[in-house]
Amino acid sequence: MHDVTLTINGERRTVALDARTTLLDALRDHLGLTGTKKGCDHGQCGACTILVDGRRINACLTLAVMHDGDTVTTVEGLGTPDDLHPMQAAFVAHDGFQCGYCTPGQIMSAVGMVGEVAKGWPSHASASLNGKPELTEAEIAERMSGNLCRCSAYPNIVAAISAAAKDTEASS
Repeated sequence: MHDVTLTINGERRTVALDARTTLLDALRDHLGLTGTKKGCDHGQCGACTILVDGRRINACLTLAVMHDGDTVTTVEGLGTPDDLHPMQAAFVAHDGFQCGYCTPGQIMSAVGMVGEVAKGWPSHASASLNGKPELTEAEIAERMSGNLCRCSAYPNIVAAISAAAKDTEASS
C-alpha cells in the first residue's frame, strides 16, 4: 500500500492505495467521487475524462500513484446544482445529453478543450499552427473525438460547447 496525496476539487486528500490502482478506481471506489464514469476501462470512450493540473486525461489509463501531489478536478468540482459551471449550464440549455452516462466526461473534456484553445494550442483541424484556433464545429469535433456518446447527442454537445466558449470569451 502507498499513501497518495491529491488535491481533489480544491480539497487535499490522502488515501492508502495498492500501487496498481487506477486514478479512476481511486476516485470512485476509495474517495466516493462517482461522477467520473467507468465506460470502457480501456481509454477508448472518454467517460472517465478528468483534469489533472488543468489538462484533460482519461483516468482509467493512469495509476493513482503517478499523480501523487497533483491537482485533480472532477465534474463534482466544477459547479453545484445552485451554481452551475458555464459548461454545465450550456449542456443543460442545449440538451447536450440523453442518457447522461457520458456527460461528465464530455463536460470535463469540453472544459479542458476550451482551456487548450485559450492557450493557442492547435489541433489537427486548426487552420493555422500560429495564433489562437477558431472554435468551429470541425475544431470542436476534432478536439472532442476522444469522447463517445452512444446516444449520438453530438449536435447538441457541439452547440453547448460553442455557446459556453462564446460566453467564456465574452466574459474575459
